[in-house]
Amino acid sequence: MESEKLIATNKTAYHNYFIEEKYEAGIVLEGSEVKSVRLGKVNLKDCYVVIKGGEAFVLNMHISPYEKGSFFNPDPTRSRKLLLNTREINKLRGKVQTKGYTLVATKMYFKGSLVKLEVALAKGKELHDKRKSAQEKDAKREIERAMKSR
Repeated sequence: MESEKLIATNKTAYHNYFIEEKYEAGIVLEGSEVKSVRLGKVNLKDCYVVIKGGEAFVLNMHISPYEKGSFFNPDPTRSRKLLLNTREINKLRGKVQTKGYTLVATKMYFKGSLVKLEVALAKGKELHDKRKSAQEKDAKREIERAMKSR
């Protein structure tokens, strides 16, 4: 089994959305971008996935320019193509067209020497849902503290 090394996570996705399904996708990167990714200079905070023309693209993912790179470093927030099966893309397109669903990137990691992006099918949370999630998280934390002190 290949080891997975976590690069970045999108914590705001778990706060703003109910995560329903997760998919693993490869991502097309340029050489200097891979070097920046290896240094962990990735921000997934505001990124999301769109499907155009039978292909999936991730938008607003920020990969900082490689410091030792040349003058021709790519744009940090350019759209990047995701590598998914046609069957998966068609399934996701059908679900995204359903009201309230969106595709968000939840984490980026190395699988062996390959860079992978975890894409999640998500449904937006209302304000009261966010409050309820926070209360449940606090209650769980209190229970853990009580069990630990025993």
